[in-house]
Amino acid sequence: MADPGTPAPPHRPDAAATATLGELAARFGLELRGDGDTVATGVATLERAGPGQVAFLANPLYRRQLPDARAAAVILRAEDAADCPVAALVARDPYSAFARVAAVFDAAERAPTGIHPSAVVDPSAHVDPSASVGPLCSIAARAHIGPGAIIGAGSVVGPDCEVGAGCELVARVTLVLRVRLGRHVRIHPGAVLGADGFGLAMQDGSWIKVPQLGGVVVGDDCEVGANTCIDRGALDDTVLEQDVRIDNLVQVGHNVRIGAHTAIAGTVAIAGSTRIGSRCLLGGGSGYVGHISVCDGVTVTAMSLVTRSITEPGEYSSGTPLQRNRDWRRNAARFKQLDQLARKIARQPADKD
Repeated sequence: MADPGTPAPPHRPDAAATATLGELAARFGLELRGDGDTVATGVATLERAGPGQVAFLANPLYRRQLPDARAAAVILRAEDAADCPVAALVARDPYSAFARVAAVFDAAERAPTGIHPSAVVDPSAHVDPSASVGPLCSIAARAHIGPGAIIGAGSVVGPDCEVGAGCELVARVTLVLRVRLGRHVRIHPGAVLGADGFGLAMQDGSWIKVPQLGGVVVGDDCEVGANTCIDRGALDDTVLEQDVRIDNLVQVGHNVRIGAHTAIAGTVAIAGSTRIGSRCLLGGGSGYVGHISVCDGVTVTAMSLVTRSITEPGEYSSGTPLQRNRDWRRNAARFKQLDQLARKIARQPADKD
């Protein structure tokens, strides 16, 4: 096991992925304070970075690590640059700048174009010659695979599904039926799009399944996490607008619509026919009952339960923060008495001046 006190090896999936600090500054519009000829070969955290690596400082909680930095350069705000002992790349938003710089060194191996011999492709399907269809994939009737798309190993593209240009189904992704992906959509392993929505009707004490006749529409530049499920609509489509980012293990019910640039953290559950606005942030484990709307610009904190529509932008929370168990028990007991206490107060005569 490596000594935890030694710098991590540079993140270099491709040995040719190098750049000088001057090149990085020019490419991403950063202010360089230091030697522009210094060569960067990878990225790392501020605490672990060594020579040749680029680190970043975005959270003030980690500012105490800055004086001991050993990186080739640190991406940071202008107000922190004076205390940086190594070269500085000054950015208004260090985290987003770091994300763009890190992509320079993320030279993942390109999937080969063409159709793997073990893949099964229906004669009525169309696969662009520049696309890649990996081992053990299934491409069903009338499916369409666009230019440069990557269908990873074990993935299933069902009937009447469309995969747009530059999309990537990483591995074991299932597009069940009538799923349309825009351009540059990335879907991680185990995700299922276009499965039946949870549509049921009760008749004479038994459930009757309501046919799910819609589809799923995913806009350009979206990302869907591992083992996330997005159900197809009952009549209309379930829709993700442009640049929606969904984490792992999220459930999106039928006929849900999610606005552009919204981000959804892990284990969120959104019931059917809910409308989520644009540029919203949905915290991990939060839940949304069906047939409600959340307006644009809303942040819902982790583990909150949303039971009615939200009509004004802002931050919303529910639930009880963590506390010592004995305190929680005492407060829980008092919670049961709130109605009785409220009635008692209401019966008391109002104070007179």
